[in-house]
Amino acid sequence: MPAIKPRIAAAALGAALVAAGPAAADDRAVVERFYSDLLTTPADATPEAVRAVVAEDWESTPTPLGGPGAEGLVNTLAAFGQLIPDLAWQPQEILRDGNRYIVRGRATGTPVGPFFGVDPATGKSFDIMSIDIHTVEDGRIVRSYHVEEWATAIQQLTAE
Repeated sequence: MPAIKPRIAAAALGAALVAAGPAAADDRAVVERFYSDLLTTPADATPEAVRAVVAEDWESTPTPLGGPGAEGLVNTLAAFGQLIPDLAWQPQEILRDGNRYIVRGRATGTPVGPFFGVDPATGKSFDIMSIDIHTVEDGRIVRSYHVEEWATAIQQLTAE
């Protein structure tokens, strides 16, 4: 009889993983869309596309330059889209812990105007790393913590 308990436990665990599978896959797709639909070519990101990925009251630390919530992200993406028209942001690694996703990303682009004190634009490009932690609830990102290597970008843009 003792062999039955491990089989029951394994069956229960398997059922739980199968039940969580589609939801986790959908949540991962939302996180991937954050990069493909919003951060890469941000000038093309519509307010509807933003609201399909992040909750209206999305919390971001630090707060985007355009302000808080989904509206702030819309404003930030519009500004970045004008300043860095070729911006591309690609996940290099995505780790999951429940409904939280840790993303090591790579951002590349060439600013066409003043950028973090580099004025005038140098015509040079940057290639930096970012680390983000996203929490997904009800099919949208509700909270993000992010760190980007902007100091490295400035060094690359001003290098001789």
